[in-house]
Amino acid sequence: MPEFIFMLTRDDKTLPDAEEVFATVATVRVRHVGCKDLGLPEHELAGFLEAARDAGATTYLEVVSATAADELRSAETATRVHPDYLIGGTQVADVQRIIEGSGMRYFPYIGRIVDHPCLLRGTIDEIAEDARRVEAMGVDGINLLAYRYDGDVPALVRAVAATTALPLICAGSVDSVARIEELAGLGVWAFTVGTAALDGRFVPGGDLAAQLEAILAAARGAAPLNR
Repeated sequence: MPEFIFMLTRDDKTLPDAEEVFATVATVRVRHVGCKDLGLPEHELAGFLEAARDAGATTYLEVVSATAADELRSAETATRVHPDYLIGGTQVADVQRIIEGSGMRYFPYIGRIVDHPCLLRGTIDEIAEDARRVEAMGVDGINLLAYRYDGDVPALVRAVAATTALPLICAGSVDSVARIEELAGLGVWAFTVGTAALDGRFVPGGDLAAQLEAILAAARGAAPLNR
């Protein structure tokens, strides 16, 4: 069963009212909660992450900044706002230097990341080779933009999983029960959902709590696929 990470984000930016939105659904008991490095000033980002931790959630900060300099500034911010996991970004060695000793677990992107919202490009072989590279650098896991890829998503996930023993988070555009079931069958450690839950894609007409319950149920009940 993959873990579900609820991202309080839309179009790769944290919701301006993320803390208030999270408070309305805290009773659903989502165990993993995240946001992006864009969208909130640092003090509000810190407040949101603290509220999520106080509710018993494991917290994630995903770095989607477009420039290397902005990514490193976000890594420095992370050392002050203290998510449990820092995910995304591509400047692995420099980020590792910045967060050393912080206790955060680090899951960078692999492959060629373009545009905003972020898209994944490159061949499957190139992306798998990048997985080898970051594993050798000592990261804790990989944040794979599986459904932001313009090719065969199951083949991509299988190739990366076969290349590395690192846990995989699949992030971006997980917007249906079918995709959750597919990822579960492929054996990923976790997946993120943000905009699709906020837009009511899983339970037509249902409130946000109903969307999250449906996503959790899909993750629990997904039938494995052949790897």
